[in-house]
This record gives sequence, structure tokens and C-alpha cells, in this order.
Amino acid sequence: MNRPELADFLRRCRTRLSPADVGLAEGARRRTPGLRREEVAQLAGMSVDYYTRLEQGRGSRPSRQMLAAIARALRLSVDERNHLFHLSGEEPPREAVGSGYVRPGLLLVLDRLHDTPAQVITDFGDILAQNLMAAALFGDISARPPLARNIIRRMFTEPQTLALYPAEDHERLARNHVAGLRALLAARPDDPRPAALAAELRAASPLFARLWEDHQVAVWRTDVKRVLHPVVGELVLDCEVLLSADHDQRLVVHSARPGTESHERLRLLHVVGLQNLAVG
Repeated sequence: MNRPELADFLRRCRTRLSPADVGLAEGARRRTPGLRREEVAQLAGMSVDYYTRLEQGRGSRPSRQMLAAIARALRLSVDERNHLFHLSGEEPPREAVGSGYVRPGLLLVLDRLHDTPAQVITDFGDILAQNLMAAALFGDISARPPLARNIIRRMFTEPQTLALYPAEDHERLARNHVAGLRALLAARPDDPRPAALAAELRAASPLFARLWEDHQVAVWRTDVKRVLHPVVGELVLDCEVLLSADHDQRLVVHSARPGTESHERLRLLHVVGLQNLAVG
């Protein structure tokens, strides 16, 4: 691990970004250009003290998961991400798929969505990145371990995830997830990850096992969801999906139609929810 070079690289990448580049408010006037260290730490889901030590050349060797999070936070290109891994004494991911690296085009759009919940998700349900509004609506996943970031796994194994939606919607939402995983399993027979997830959930969830036996297939594109938020109440949201060029990553955007009560509640969430995240 080349600590001096790593520290210099992190500082230079941080100073070239503005808050607007990563979907943050400008706030008070800044004495120096670029993001603050605490903002990078927030985006990467790590402690400010740990990131500060990395920039000061005295931090411990970051894990591969942490390096991927830093690369996303600093909006690094593929070459820059690989350089970050090399400076840390790690071999860069051989493929962007499954590495936790978000397609630049999707991340660019995500950064522009300041008041609309949006997440970048793999085609088998792993959340790779979310904006602050998505964290306020669905919960912040930045500090969760990788296995706990999969929306399909969470739907069938976490009661608190199901509680985000009205009980009468559970079967439909669950069926959509199973049908999408079924289609993916056939489309990518050489990828062990969708098959492993399906096998895990067939053993862990009677609901998943029952729906799996129906052998329904569907590719998730658009939907209308009802979300139950503990502060602002029920929101009826249009769910739109933007696919990457390889269709292995998707940007999922939730919006409320102007003039509706849900639209006003989403505006309230933008104020209340982001304040709560800032305090946390």
C-alpha cells in the first residue's frame, strides 16, 4: 500500500468535485474548493475519522468493498478506480459487473436527481448507489453489509422491508421480484449469483418457494408503488426504470404526479427526511 500516493490522489480527486456534482447542497461559502472530507465520508458510508486518516497517509489498508465505495463517492472513472486499487495494494476488479462499480452514465443521472428518490440496482437486486432522497424514503443502505443490500433478499427475509408497503400489495410485489429473477436465471445461466440467490430464498422463504413454483417470468420496467413512510405517511409513486447499455444495471426513479397529495408529501420528505439524515 502506497500511503503517500494514495493520500495525494484522494485529496486531488476530492478537491475537483463540487457539492452539486454529487447531488449535495452547496451550503455556506467554502474556504477551499471541492468537497469536504465529511461529505466524501458520508457518500462512501464510512467514518469521517477513517477517511481523514487515509488522506493524511496514516490509515489502515482499506478493504475492497471500501475502495469501491470511495470510487463511487469520488465519481472515479474506470482507470481512476483501478489506480485507486493499485495504490491500496489491491488488484482492480476484472469486470465492472459485480464489482460494485456503477456505470458512469447512470451515476451522472443519479447525481442530478436532487428531489426525487433514485437508486442504481443490479439486475438481480443489489443496490449499488442511492441518492439522499432514496435513503430518506427506503432507509440508508451505505453502512449495511453487501448481502443486506439486495432488495429481493430483503423483501423475503426482512419484515421491516415488507412493512414499507401496504399488506395487500405484498403478494404482487413479491411475485414481480420472483418473476424477474426467474427470467434472469434463464438469460444468464453461467452467472452463479442469481442461481445462488434463488436457491437461498427457496430454502429461507415459503412465500418465495411457492411463487417460484409458478414459473412466471417478467422483466421489471415500470410500476406504481404505494410506500408507507413513518413520518410523511403513504405515498403513491410512479416507478420508472432506466437500463444501462448492457442491461445489467438499472436506475430506478420514484416520482409523484404533480398536484397530488403524494407530491406534497414527497416535498415534505425532501425537507424532513434530509434533515434527519444530516443529524444522523
